[in-house]
Amino acid sequence: MKVVIVLAMHGMPPNDFPQKETLDYFMLHSRLENMPGPPPPNMQQQYGELDRKMRKWPRTRENDQYSFTSRELAAVLSKQMGHSVVVGFNEFCSPSLDDAFEEAIKRNPDKIVVVTPMMTQGGEHSEKDIPEAIERAKKKSPKIKFSYVWPFDISKIAAFLAEQIKDFS
Repeated sequence: MKVVIVLAMHGMPPNDFPQKETLDYFMLHSRLENMPGPPPPNMQQQYGELDRKMRKWPRTRENDQYSFTSRELAAVLSKQMGHSVVVGFNEFCSPSLDDAFEEAIKRNPDKIVVVTPMMTQGGEHSEKDIPEAIERAKKKSPKIKFSYVWPFDISKIAAFLAEQIKDFS
């Protein structure tokens, strides 16, 4: 069975993205999320343009350690699992989760396994955004089996953290 793993990451703005545009992005994001009723088209357009610009901003270890480390994690996970891993970001970075699913689908797998390092319940990305992206991908490729490896068992999270603590004690 051919398996492709999609690693669903959060994302961070690059630290060299223009400060005014970062502030505008967050202001628009907040207004769009909290606005009653449909937002004005010009506001949606401005937000969309800033989102595309931020996602396409060139990333390096220096300006976005998170993006760089996400790709390192994908490489190590691929080596350990013996499957290809595609990284997708919920926000701020490219590729988006939808783009990551398109890439995974192009690899013609029998199954796509989705995992995120967002371990605890209570987060909008892991509980809402990632499942919605999975559903969109399923509609495009109904013959592919999808598995979302989440939520994590709290005792396994605690054991992982305990091991990490031991390494630093």
